[in-house]
Amino acid sequence: VQLQASGGGLVQAGGSLRLSCAASGRTFSNYVMGWFRQAPGKEREFVAAISWSGGYTFSADSVKGRFTISRDNTKNTVYLQMNSLKSEDTAVYYCAASSRSRILGPTSTTGWGYDYWGQGTQVTVSS
Repeated sequence: VQLQASGGGLVQAGGSLRLSCAASGRTFSNYVMGWFRQAPGKEREFVAAISWSGGYTFSADSVKGRFTISRDNTKNTVYLQMNSLKSEDTAVYYCAASSRSRILGPTSTTGWGYDYWGQGTQVTVSS
């Protein structure tokens, strides 16, 4: 499956952005989808994941209550709505797809739990 992330940009602290990740190539609804991010000089970290149906989601503590992951299987797209952005949210954001399971599990929060990755989209939050 091919993943194309978009929607990043420059935003002031407290603002909002919505990232999108369009998938093509295989049946989108077979995959758990996730978002990760990597800030300069830091390791990649998990942000959020969503089950195949969208019925179950899980987010990192650092973004809970501010970020929401969702998906539209009719459009083969997963979204990350980011509100109340902080300077520490500045990073390149990557979407990823996991073929290992259609439901969330222990590997859903780890990079090695995903088989396919998008190219990343830059999010910069100015304070």
